[in-house]
Amino acid sequence: MSLVRTTPARPVEVTAVFPELAPWARPATRLHPRPGSPSAGDSSVGGPLLWPAGEPWPHCEDAHLHVDSGFRRSPTEVRLDRRLQSRWRADGRAAALTPEEEALKERDAARLSERLDAGPPGPAECPVPMVPVAQLFLRDIPLLRPPGQADLLQILWCPYEHEPDYKPSTALFWRSATEVGDVLAAPPEPYEADYPGYVPEPCVLAPEAITEYPNSLDLSPELRRMLEDWSRWQAAGADSSYAEYPRDFYSTHLGNAPGWKVGGWPPWGRTDPNPRYCAVCEVRMVPLLTIASWEWDGGEGHSWAPREDQTAALADGHYAGQDPSQPTRVEVGSTDNMQIYVCPASPEHPHTDLIQ
Repeated sequence: MSLVRTTPARPVEVTAVFPELAPWARPATRLHPRPGSPSAGDSSVGGPLLWPAGEPWPHCEDAHLHVDSGFRRSPTEVRLDRRLQSRWRADGRAAALTPEEEALKERDAARLSERLDAGPPGPAECPVPMVPVAQLFLRDIPLLRPPGQADLLQILWCPYEHEPDYKPSTALFWRSATEVGDVLAAPPEPYEADYPGYVPEPCVLAPEAITEYPNSLDLSPELRRMLEDWSRWQAAGADSSYAEYPRDFYSTHLGNAPGWKVGGWPPWGRTDPNPRYCAVCEVRMVPLLTIASWEWDGGEGHSWAPREDQTAALADGHYAGQDPSQPTRVEVGSTDNMQIYVCPASPEHPHTDLIQ
């Protein structure tokens, strides 16, 4: 993989200041997705999958919310609008679709119109083709722990919201890449997505292995109080603007890394820590993949932006749809994260997910 992204060194070495946190270190792999043209043989976000031509494409048959979100559009329309945004001109002149893109838009509109004219059930009530979210090869992300001889993880979701948590439902598939013969060339697409943020932009990856530490909410009360000891931070040369709220310095710069990642610690914040337990064996589940709305936060959070992206991260403003901290264009929850959990005893046990 030729794309490289490198997390800047943290402002202080966590375990040098608080050796008590050393046992809490966890490996993680930041995926650093960036817009591109991945192939079915690449690790990617939102790219084509190495899916066997003879295997049925996953469809969601769950009940979907029947109230129109007001933002429903076809994946094709979402992608075409993003192309227009990418062509935004500083002189204010309107961008335009190419003749080929206009023809694609007309075909897409005709397809949806034909489906609606056919009468019930509507697009949200039919079995809905699922949308590729991520494809991860073990060769690129050794932190994956696949079952058996599998070396490929494929994650898809339904682009409609589901009760009770108002989020896409997800599906996981482990497989051996060498056992895939002919690849499905044209997978079916849903007629609509509830929100544009449920249509990931095709991205190539630049996996980076890191060590991260937990969100302060995962720590014991004693360790949280320890993080409030400004004298220890001060001795390590921490930013004095955090003197009044030293735990914020840890949370902003030193705890769990933001963005798309494999492994690591959960990004709590929407709720207090909410452990997940396997429905089969009741073992506490572990984070597999974080699907993030943003690769880094604004303000001080840009310290997590890779060295190669620091100039863009610090720029005063960005045109619509061109924020470098949102390369996948995915938005879950209220610009939150969706974390997928798996059973450490058996990856083949049913997974679960949680919005944070």
